[in-house]
Amino acid sequence: MYNSIIFDVDGTLIDTEEAVLRGLQTMLETDYGRVVERDRLTFVLGLPGKDSLPQLGIKDVERAHDRWNHFIQEFFYTAKVFDGINELLEGLKLKKATSGVVTSKTSQEVIDDFNPFGLTDYMAYTVCSSDTKKHKPNPEPLLKYLEISGADPKKSIYIGDTIYDYKCARDAGIDFGLALWGCINQENIDAKYKFEKPTDILEFVLTEK
Repeated sequence: MYNSIIFDVDGTLIDTEEAVLRGLQTMLETDYGRVVERDRLTFVLGLPGKDSLPQLGIKDVERAHDRWNHFIQEFFYTAKVFDGINELLEGLKLKKATSGVVTSKTSQEVIDDFNPFGLTDYMAYTVCSSDTKKHKPNPEPLLKYLEISGADPKKSIYIGDTIYDYKCARDAGIDFGLALWGCINQENIDAKYKFEKPTDILEFVLTEK
């Protein structure tokens, strides 16, 4: 049973896949004249933007990242909180479990994503890309979360949708739950739990007295 539930953001709490990929496609075509098929870009999901852009051969990473974020905002109308997430977060609040976030996003990106959906107040702790030198799949972000929250790793679980999330949790020594509602490829993800819907997580949460 767990009393500390740690979430990834994209593909786990919020469905931003459309905005992220269409924003990237638009940036590549507008700024570099490159038309890239969507299937060739899905590897960026779960990685910090500044880590994924060099894999596309982009050298001016800072500028490209800013432009990508600009175009993401143009498509942000397509983003939505996954069905069942609000019920899950309310349920965790009732059980007095601690909710938090470990994400590859910047702190401003988290604010931009969370505020429109009213998710900010649910999260006691947040670790963003600027909080650690290394990023997922390296375990450093989750270890940082455990440090600042004081959470017991044996009573903590990380919920994510990619292999990067899984490897981060595995190497940090905490259990991993795969968010099937946002996962696009389960291959090689040896999660302790695979959750069909968000509220399934509540069955594994310790109720604090």
